Amino acid sequence: MVRRLVVRELARACVGACAQAAAELATLRAGLAEVPGVRVDDGAVATAFTSERHLLINGRAPVNFAPLSRFWRTADGWVRTHANYPHHRERLLRVMGPTDSLEAAFAERSSLEVEEAVYAAGGLAVALRTPEEWAAHEQAVELAERPLIERERLDCAPARVLAPIAGAPLLPAAGLRVLDLTRVIAGPVATRTLALLGADVLRIDPPHVPELPDQHADTGFGKRSATLDLAADRDAFEELLATADVVVTGYRPGALDRFGLSPRALAERRPGIVVAQLSAWGAYGPWSERRGFDSLVQVATGIAVVEGSMEQPGALPAQALDHGTGYLLAAEVLRAVREQSDDGGSRCVRLALARTAQWLLEGVPDGSAGGIGRFGAAGQVTHAAYDGPDAWLAETDSGIGRLRYARSPVSFVGGPVDWARPPGPWGVDSARWE
Repeated sequence: MVRRLVVRELARACVGACAQAAAELATLRAGLAEVPGVRVDDGAVATAFTSERHLLINGRAPVNFAPLSRFWRTADGWVRTHANYPHHRERLLRVMGPTDSLEAAFAERSSLEVEEAVYAAGGLAVALRTPEEWAAHEQAVELAERPLIERERLDCAPARVLAPIAGAPLLPAAGLRVLDLTRVIAGPVATRTLALLGADVLRIDPPHVPELPDQHADTGFGKRSATLDLAADRDAFEELLATADVVVTGYRPGALDRFGLSPRALAERRPGIVVAQLSAWGAYGPWSERRGFDSLVQVATGIAVVEGSMEQPGALPAQALDHGTGYLLAAEVLRAVREQSDDGGSRCVRLALARTAQWLLEGVPDGSAGGIGRFGAAGQVTHAAYDGPDAWLAETDSGIGRLRYARSPVSFVGGPVDWARPPGPWGVDSARWE
């Protein structure tokens, strides 16, 4: 089948925007006369956007989708479920019944009935829609009124003083402390990229909800991983926040507010902070509090119909909404830090997978990304043809075994080519800065 959506162009634009933001921040911090050239290599981009498929752990391929994360035929169409996490699987089965009768249970109900029932139980199921049906949906209307990248200045904190950097490689995020409160792919891709660029990234997870180990291995490069109960260990978190520069969140909008983690609450306690928020469906509208993943957003927004049909839905060749949004989020953090050096202010940036999906459905027109149209305005941007994944794979030993992995596609002259550390086991590090 001929792919009808411009996935390659989206991937190039997102990676290029991130590399450009990194090069511009490196220029400022290293006192360079001109912005280093940026290279966008199609092979590097294609390999990185399918990094979870290239990963090998002691020669074993990872498990990317659990058996119950799939399309199901309903009485009037299709739904797609997501049940990779044990608690999501349990909630799905609570609504739809035992595994040996699932196909019959789905076939007896309408797609929208399944969608609402599973959501009400805390699970994940989304009805297949056409792009036109999604465009008429209240959530899509809400998203269409907002830019791909939302930016907000939260206060009048003093300008950020950035220490100079020197030597090789150039690490534009050196010295930045990043609290990573994200899961799955998009958020961890953003923080993995900040780690590549020199940031001290500490991922914090609740101790009672372990991350899937293969997923953690793919997105854990360059970071440390700790667990912290935000209710019981509030003092420990506040100690981390007191010297943090960036907080990246990937939970449902408002889910962390009860812990004092709304952007304005964070800025009040840590003036000058950059807060980067990622969600599936956006921070506004009737679906703002719903859980979601790349595969489900593809189904709801009509991408699965464009890539297949209403009779046989398809999927993108990569989880491009996740990866693309992750690189854009990293780019926005870097841009916010650079802008703070001029005029200060705590900053908040927001992106949503569903808004990235809309951008893809629109054909990724130039300049429509709420600011990434500046990509290529400075420095030299070159494109290299795809030559297969082998040149973009590397191997390393780690605390979880021998890893084969995809190297980062974010590249600029003088910049880093690989992470300083491999991933370790989930949650084993201390919840403190190095």
